Amino acid sequence: MILTLLFTTFVTVFLAEMGDKTQLTTITLSSTTNKPLAVFIGSSLALILATLLGALAGGSIANLIPAFLLRVLSGIVFLIIGINLLLQRKKEFTNESQ
Repeated sequence: MILTLLFTTFVTVFLAEMGDKTQLTTITLSSTTNKPLAVFIGSSLALILATLLGALAGGSIANLIPAFLLRVLSGIVFLIIGINLLLQRKKEFTNESQ
């Protein structure tokens, strides 16, 4: 059971991070400093700390807010983000065509 959760979490986070601004920043730092090991260690530690904070906060939030309400709120937030991104893209497209 725990291996399934571990695998699912790994695959989900790995795919979510591909092409992410964190990965692009790491690529940029590595190419400009010519010290890929130092950049790898620094970015790995930063990702580990950020993930730890997210996991701890998620556990605390889950104890305070019912799961159903948390899913509804998450869905609303993602919808707002998606609509905002679509509106920004529409605005950029309108400015480009003028």
